[in-house]
Amino acid sequence: MHDKKNIIELTRISLADYRQMEKLPFRLLADNVRSGQNIGAMLRTSDALKVKEVIMAGITPVPPGNEISKTALGAEDSVSWRYVEDALEEVERLKAEGVKVYALEQAHGSVALQSLPAVAEAGEDAVIVVGNEVNGVDQRIVDLADVILEIPMEGIKHSLNVSVSAGMVLWEFYKLYL
Repeated sequence: MHDKKNIIELTRISLADYRQMEKLPFRLLADNVRSGQNIGAMLRTSDALKVKEVIMAGITPVPPGNEISKTALGAEDSVSWRYVEDALEEVERLKAEGVKVYALEQAHGSVALQSLPAVAEAGEDAVIVVGNEVNGVDQRIVDLADVILEIPMEGIKHSLNVSVSAGMVLWEFYKLYL
């Protein structure tokens, strides 16, 4: 029998303890993501996987907000996040600091997500850039990226929801860094 865990069994650490916990050395940058629900989902995934920071850029909504809270379920309070006006400037700044830039995009010369261990080093300081729901990651950021990651698509649709895609990439980084 596989009884589901109850809420007491699922209770983990306090918000204060989570904030003090050492995070993994990778960030998520949302480049002009329009949907607050997508941002909330990314924050919740980032909480689960100990992401160092979520950076929201351009038109990306920031907490507090009903759409964000609906899917974040409190992760907007636990995850370190900040807003920057210009994603390109932020990527340039991070790259100058030695942070490896990964863009999630469909592009010539991309690396399939399942090949991440071949192009990433466990423990490296990294930022993963995900883009707008329609236009993707700004081409100028794609051009600056050290690695372009692509999720192979086998069906008739050419892309996944940005928060689903971000979750897949964050999971692969999480596995690599542990």
